[in-house]
Amino acid sequence: MRPVAITELLPPQAFEDLRGRMRKAVMAHKAARRVAVGDRVTLLFEDRETVRWQVQEMCRVEGLRDPVAVQNELDVYNELVPGPGELSATMFVEITDSAQIRPELDRLIGIDEHLALEIGDARIPASFDPKQLEEERISAVQYVRFALDDEQRTRFADPSTPVWLRVDHPNYAVRAPLPDAARASLRVDLTGEPAPLLDPALAPAPPEPTVLAERGQARAVQPGVPAGPGHVFVEAKRAVSFADASPELLADVFGLAQELARGLGPCGVRLDTGSTPIRCHLLPRSGSAHPPNRPS
Repeated sequence: MRPVAITELLPPQAFEDLRGRMRKAVMAHKAARRVAVGDRVTLLFEDRETVRWQVQEMCRVEGLRDPVAVQNELDVYNELVPGPGELSATMFVEITDSAQIRPELDRLIGIDEHLALEIGDARIPASFDPKQLEEERISAVQYVRFALDDEQRTRFADPSTPVWLRVDHPNYAVRAPLPDAARASLRVDLTGEPAPLLDPALAPAPPEPTVLAERGQARAVQPGVPAGPGHVFVEAKRAVSFADASPELLADVFGLAQELARGLGPCGVRLDTGSTPIRCHLLPRSGSAHPPNRPS
């Protein structure tokens, strides 16, 4: 299954407009992929759509618009997308009595060696994220994977083969059948990837960027979807990276950026060396943003 690309995320305003519809679709999708294993452990199986929703929500809550910050958030959550032949899940240890949270979690130390997916007579142990594991304590949220070989994937797809989730910890032993709805959804994970829960084509097209000025080999652009009030960037007119840019081209880019900065007031300057063409972003500091003046 492919990780989610930043181009698959809706622009902030489009997400806000469609969020209600997308939330309803995601909640139904998650409901089919949430499996209780007894009264203490729940697994929510992740895929591209659960990750896409989570990243959109985090960007909304944290006000993230800078593409670099959004990509960083995406990189973190893309670790939950299952790889080829894998099932990936977030495991929750659910304890409602706050006074019992730590004692109950302590009783479950070592659970990383006692969770498995059973397909017929085959046992597939869960692989826990080692970054979350500690010798003498566990957290209430863990990330786990189950790696299935070809035969196990074939048997998983066969409805006559029983599939169970089992915890056989000394202090918590329980076995739960995988519900039909969950099994049907997870079969998609093992053979491809889910269809988008909300087609990005339904989103209104973002406003077109506006070219504010041109100087030699550079141009100043007001983006259609700015990273913040007053955001503008200066880019090379042709597709060239920072490493390949000539001194003359860099002089045009930085000269025009400096001219714009004088009209914007105090602002942050960020050079995006990974973009092609090279771009220099100007982001007015909070309280100082106003519409950019067109250079004369």
